[in-house]
Amino acid sequence: MSATTGAPLSEQSILATLEDSGDTAGATVLRLMMAAADAFSQRGFHATTTRDIASRAGLSPAGVYVHFSSKEDLLFQLSRRGHQTARDQLVAAADAAASPTDALRSIIAGFSKWHAEHHQLGRIVQYEFRHLTPEHRDTVLTLRKEIDEVVRGVLRDGVARGEFEVEDVSATALALLSLAVDVARWYSPEIRRTPDDIARTNGDLAVRLVTRR
Repeated sequence: MSATTGAPLSEQSILATLEDSGDTAGATVLRLMMAAADAFSQRGFHATTTRDIASRAGLSPAGVYVHFSSKEDLLFQLSRRGHQTARDQLVAAADAAASPTDALRSIIAGFSKWHAEHHQLGRIVQYEFRHLTPEHRDTVLTLRKEIDEVVRGVLRDGVARGEFEVEDVSATALALLSLAVDVARWYSPEIRRTPDDIARTNGDLAVRLVTRR
């Protein structure tokens, strides 16, 4: 539960994702997505049934299929929206920065904070990915490549300006993004470190890893 609103964290995550991505959804669709997020987070994709999701949303199982073709479709929509939100936040952070150093710190800090604040959705997006159909997986992979390219672009810019020393841009971008993504795996609201603490630590670490000595 959130200390400020009392709302389930998955609910905050879905609402934030929908708002950040500019999507609109009816109340029933939103309820189903929040119910699926809770179920996938607690039980995993395979152990979750359509009946589980419907029950959490206060609907009959048939009500799910009015809006989504399957539970895999629900997983895809959660994953797609999560990746779109992450990509848009990274692009905005890079565009607003005054230098590659500032951009990298902002990107990794913001990405880390998102995976802490929305750790339930982050775990679904990152670790249930293998259950998507090939077509849906390709769509999400495209979004992941776009996220990677934002970081690679900042690294290339930093090298060109003499701020960074990076031998392998692609491998370094992957390592830096993994630092942020992994936060969703271990973060819990009960730990003493706050999302802001994690953001500052990871942002500073990212810059130290690539700064020219």
